[in-house]
Amino acid sequence: MQKVAPPRTYRVKSFGCQMNVYDGERMAELLGEQGIAPAPEGEEADLVVLNTCHIREKAAEKVYSDIGRLRREDGTSPLIAVAGCVAQAEGEEIMARAPAVRMVVGPQAYHRLPGMIADAVEGRRVTDTDMPAETKFDALPARRRVGPSAFLTVQEGCDKFCTYCVVPYTRGAEVSRPFAALVEEAARLVDAGAREITLLGQNVNAWQGEDARGRAIGLEGLVRALAALPDLARIRYTTSHPADMSEALIAAHGEIGKLMPFLHLPVQSGNDRVLKAMNRSHTAESYLAILDRVRAARPDIALSGDFIVGFPGESEAEFEDTLGLVEAVGYAQCFSFKYSPRPGTPAATMADQIAPEVMDDRLQRLQAALNRDQLAFNEASLGRTCEVLVERKGRHPGQWLGKSPWLQSVHFEGEAQVGEIVTVQLASAGPNSLRGIRKVPAEA
Repeated sequence: MQKVAPPRTYRVKSFGCQMNVYDGERMAELLGEQGIAPAPEGEEADLVVLNTCHIREKAAEKVYSDIGRLRREDGTSPLIAVAGCVAQAEGEEIMARAPAVRMVVGPQAYHRLPGMIADAVEGRRVTDTDMPAETKFDALPARRRVGPSAFLTVQEGCDKFCTYCVVPYTRGAEVSRPFAALVEEAARLVDAGAREITLLGQNVNAWQGEDARGRAIGLEGLVRALAALPDLARIRYTTSHPADMSEALIAAHGEIGKLMPFLHLPVQSGNDRVLKAMNRSHTAESYLAILDRVRAARPDIALSGDFIVGFPGESEAEFEDTLGLVEAVGYAQCFSFKYSPRPGTPAATMADQIAPEVMDDRLQRLQAALNRDQLAFNEASLGRTCEVLVERKGRHPGQWLGKSPWLQSVHFEGEAQVGEIVTVQLASAGPNSLRGIRKVPAEA
């Protein structure tokens, strides 16, 4: 390939989970350190990074479609880098099928992106899907400016090997980042403007380490240490696995005021045979027992989860067990998906794959139940006075948007500024957001 001019502008497009959002932000910061600026809105970028997700079906085909759309009228393309989990899983095929792609980089190697760009400028096509021994976090630049709510990756990888999931193959084994590095990065995030930090991991509650005194701790110990940061107001974490929901972490929900009353704990199915076929280590009963203990520790907690419908062999009666579990829990939020066979996973070759129209019907029924419960949770919040972290301006003059402690989107009118925590009375509710009335303290 011919040499090209070094890129002056970039655009990072991230798909999928919060981990990808975090990785996309870090790649953007890394490019900024190289003197490459974000492309102005509406203008083409010299460098485009497609930060991909491999969880859903046709993820790779979406990548090729996005690559095609980047082709300019004169037949040229920007420098294109494909990053993320599709890059990790299918890097060689991407290079073979998409000549416009100059760089393929996996989620554990994107700290090497500057060197790859230098090679691409010289006309070389480069692939880096290694999982190097040196951590990418040590090579990433300090975060100088963030929004009021920031992500902090504390754990990566997965050892659970659910039969439907590619994460153990694309992100590697479970690894916990060191305690001291996390406390230091959290402090820098607060200095850069964060009032709320969400701790991220494929199985974030599997995090473990040693505190400043050399004592072994789990995620609850890390949360306690971060709660001591004076200007950090809120802490959240996601995504958790039921197998790693320790009693100490459950107790932390009732003991640490800065830990927000929200728990995302995927269950995937309400039927024990299906759960076993998925290689999930919990049963419906043990999952519900965990939620009972969490609610006992923090009665006002909002619960969220993930569900897969149409897993191979799932019968109608087994799906109805899932509907029954939803009815028993009363989720505040949820994510639901049709089963998607991922190449290389055990479930992809299982017998009794479910017909697409059956999955469509089950997904619609499940989502109807989840939407019903989300609206019911929001309506049950009416009249409650709570603190809202202001994240941005709304669509209307004088309107602001933020999050309640229960991760509800709340809009209100009045005087405020981004990053401020204001007192709001929740006045009306819809399925996806609430309207609040700003409560101004009376002057002394």
